[in-house]
Amino acid sequence: MNEMTGMNENPLDLLPEVLLAASAVLGLLLGAWLPRRRQWLIGAMAGAACTGGIAAAAIAAADPAKTAFGESFAIDPVTATSRIVILGATLLVLALAMPRRYADPRETEFYVLLQLASAGALMLAGAHDLLLLAAGYLLASVPAYALAGFRKDGPGTEAALKFYVVGALLGVLMLTGITVLLAASRTTAYPMLRTELGEAPPGLVAVGTLALLAGVLFKAGGVPGHFWVPDAIQGSSPPVAAFLTTIPKMGALAAFYRLAAVPLADADLPWADLVAVLSVASMTLGNLAAFFQQDVKRLLAYSTISQVGYLLLPVAVAGRSDLDQQALLYYLAGYALTNLGAFAVVCALPEAHTIDDYRGLARTHPALLASLVVCLLGLVGTPPTAVFLGKLEAFSAAFDGGYAWLAVVAAVNTVASLFYYLRWIAPAFLARRATREPGEASRSAAVVAYGAAAGSVALGLLGGTVLDVLDGPLVR
Repeated sequence: MNEMTGMNENPLDLLPEVLLAASAVLGLLLGAWLPRRRQWLIGAMAGAACTGGIAAAAIAAADPAKTAFGESFAIDPVTATSRIVILGATLLVLALAMPRRYADPRETEFYVLLQLASAGALMLAGAHDLLLLAAGYLLASVPAYALAGFRKDGPGTEAALKFYVVGALLGVLMLTGITVLLAASRTTAYPMLRTELGEAPPGLVAVGTLALLAGVLFKAGGVPGHFWVPDAIQGSSPPVAAFLTTIPKMGALAAFYRLAAVPLADADLPWADLVAVLSVASMTLGNLAAFFQQDVKRLLAYSTISQVGYLLLPVAVAGRSDLDQQALLYYLAGYALTNLGAFAVVCALPEAHTIDDYRGLARTHPALLASLVVCLLGLVGTPPTAVFLGKLEAFSAAFDGGYAWLAVVAAVNTVASLFYYLRWIAPAFLARRATREPGEASRSAAVVAYGAAAGSVALGLLGGTVLDVLDGPLVR
């Protein structure tokens, strides 16, 4: 193991998580007393908690890798980067949501649910014990179900119901997997699992691992836990859709990487081949389903499934390449900025629901179109955006880890994805008039779109420096 403190129970080790949870609890109490037009203060407090958490995570990143609370929570580069990315993404979602929720009767509840779900994603990213992983799963899931149906309309209720049913099913399956792994190894701690799983009955280990990964893939939105994604994203409000396709995915993929690199590293199972197959299935299915989508939120929903496939490349070669950790963390940061930028454009044009509604956008909202082009081509992997370098690092990690065929399949899928992104972009330039005018743009959402697009390009240009920072020992 790296430098650790065996029974370190200092709450300051979990300061970002504590700040977010405390802000949620305090906000819920204050919201009961504040007048309706003052409940934006709860959102401002949530933003302050996220900002403080980012600062605390950046300071903690300079310390040696260690564990906290009986080795159940890891504090290392994976946790530090995930904290900064998740909290930064939560800030952007708050910026998208606050103008829409202003003076809403349930404004406080929205901010509280958002913070609790983000706290669950943080726990997933740092979990170093299967029991804490299960707790993080529940904390990230239950508030998200409520957010999906927050509007209480027909599509929102359907979205929440499908989201809940799939989540409950795969959550029970995940808990069953943890129980099986506990029976096979007599422990839930990752370091001990790594030792014990190599000597446990292979059948039990295989069943437990498959069930466990089903739950993790549900939170990531990858095959086979992807069924909820299109309907939940289409039925949710745009800020919630931006949240669901970004923040839980960050925590789940960090958790998946840690599982692959620590407890499964010495297991006598072809888990790396399984992850490679799931990667191909996610990117291919997501791309094929997105090809002829007309609804922009549904198109982005299938896009996010395909992005999970690319993000699984470094997970498949965890421990087999020197590039895997840097590739995953950098890609996660680049994807978060770029995906939120695309959804910010959708939030900025609330009356534009289909690709046809974006016709003539170059004439009516040229700056928004520029941001949309940067983000959509960024999701393809066009230089100099951050996703370009993230994909390049992921492909390089796959080659370095002995999965050259997987990198080739991913490259083919990347080229194919250009088709449906261009289907969205081209009419905005070529058509003279829209089928339905998109209406006045939301200024706050437009600012987020501009900032996210610029941030994606800036992160891509500073990629070399950022990648060096992401390198560091993983707690094992």
